[in-house]
Amino acid sequence: MAGLGFTPADFAIFKVAGFNQRMQQIYAQVRPRLVRLGDELAPELARKLHLEFFPHVAKHARRTVNPPPETWAAFGPSPKGYKRYGYLALCISGAGLQARVVVKPEADRRPEMARGFKSHAAGLTKSLRGTAIARYDKWDFNALPAQAPADDQLFTALAEGLGKKRGGMDLGFGWSVRDALRLDHAELLDAYRELEPVYRITRAVA
Repeated sequence: MAGLGFTPADFAIFKVAGFNQRMQQIYAQVRPRLVRLGDELAPELARKLHLEFFPHVAKHARRTVNPPPETWAAFGPSPKGYKRYGYLALCISGAGLQARVVVKPEADRRPEMARGFKSHAAGLTKSLRGTAIARYDKWDFNALPAQAPADDQLFTALAEGLGKKRGGMDLGFGWSVRDALRLDHAELLDAYRELEPVYRITRAVA
């Protein structure tokens, strides 16, 4: 199957200094690829996960000074936006590509999500079978964060984070630039399929 269409130059954009310069290149080069992939992947995700998805591509409208260290296409349950919900994301940075499930601090019903992760920790551990997975809530964008087994301890920690006043969740799988250049739709969709049990917890309280 054909790759996703990214080139080494796409990843190098995140080393460009200066807000305007980096944003111009993101909008000229990376964002069109994400728009295309969003339109392609949303129906494929719907078929694979049996859920409705609407694609949204980051605009970074609130940024005016610091250039974004990453950008993304988000797949959520509403056509009107995605930050109020848990969502799946295809993210690109200088470190590579990631398939992630994300809950922003501004999302609705985070306390209910926290209770869901706490009460379903054992079931999630069984579903993910100890798969190595990484947290992206506090990474530096320069190198992919270390992976750890998806176990009860992880999901309990996610529940604690979601329960905090400005807490959230950012969890998933990453590919280095070299591996990302070879990544295709099938492998990416398999990663989202692995994340499905986690994502469904966020959808269960929507």
